[in-house]
Amino acid sequence: MKSTITLEEVVNTLDNLPSPLATRMPNIKVFSGSSHQDLAQKIVDRLGIDLGKVVTKKFSNMETCVEIGESVRGEDVYIVQSGSGEINDNLMELLIMINACKIASASRVTAVIPCFPYARQDKKDKSRAPITAKLVANILSVSGADHIITMDLHASQIQGFFDIPVDNLFAEPAVLKWIKENIPDWKTSIVVSPDAGGAKRVTSIADRLNVEFALIHKERKKANEVASMVLVGDVKDRIAILVDDMADTCGTICHAAEKLIEAGAIKVYAILTHGIFSGPAISRINNACLEAVVVTNTIPQERHMQDCPKIQCIDVSMMLAEAVRRTHNGESVSYLFSNVPY
Repeated sequence: MKSTITLEEVVNTLDNLPSPLATRMPNIKVFSGSSHQDLAQKIVDRLGIDLGKVVTKKFSNMETCVEIGESVRGEDVYIVQSGSGEINDNLMELLIMINACKIASASRVTAVIPCFPYARQDKKDKSRAPITAKLVANILSVSGADHIITMDLHASQIQGFFDIPVDNLFAEPAVLKWIKENIPDWKTSIVVSPDAGGAKRVTSIADRLNVEFALIHKERKKANEVASMVLVGDVKDRIAILVDDMADTCGTICHAAEKLIEAGAIKVYAILTHGIFSGPAISRINNACLEAVVVTNTIPQERHMQDCPKIQCIDVSMMLAEAVRRTHNGESVSYLFSNVPY
């Protein structure tokens, strides 16, 4: 006599099965530092796992104390910490977390650093200048990191400062998607780099959109102050899209926007990977002739968006989550260099 199984029993059985990610990823742990917990939560939501338990606190003398609240023995550990806010404290917290996991017998520790700290100090541009990006690379390696996942490094050569693997993801696919969805006349627009250093990034985006590009040459008297700007290219009667990897005090972006409007551009959009927005940045953007300033959430943007209605945010958590998943499963991450995972 055959036993019959009801539809309800089948549904209940299927409901109790673990998710596909849970079955493929038995030994992964994702922890968040205190710099950007919202991004870490989005990453684990995308992966279908829970955020690891960790307590970070400060002693009365401002020393950082980290307590990992669960076993990491033999696990593949990912620590999400961005170089934003109180950068030195956050960097120290990341180093302590990496070391705590390493000496607790984690099989591999990967630092997910969406915005790499000290990335602008990457060369000796004058006598006795430090190469701090190299120093940060050294201390990350010494603390026990086995792998680094970051996004849009200020200079790609920073990857060479490490003797461990570095995956430098690009925000470009997400930027292209945003342009096509939010700028109606993007086919007749022109992509502009606010400095010579970003020319390669801008030409790549212009090629993918099949539009022209322009370049602004700037000279600095000292850090965070721009002396003069010269526009190379024709922007008359076009929508100009300024693209850069980061904006700190926004002097360059706002000067560039003025220059483009003077040269006859109809509208100016600014698209930046890392919106640091320190000092007078927000008031400068509010007073500038920019249609919108689009940034990614490699750095927390909630407060900036409240203070400035022009700021819009692209979510890149799915790219970082997919990089974590592929790294854990031993798959290639090169797909992410030109595609946005859905």
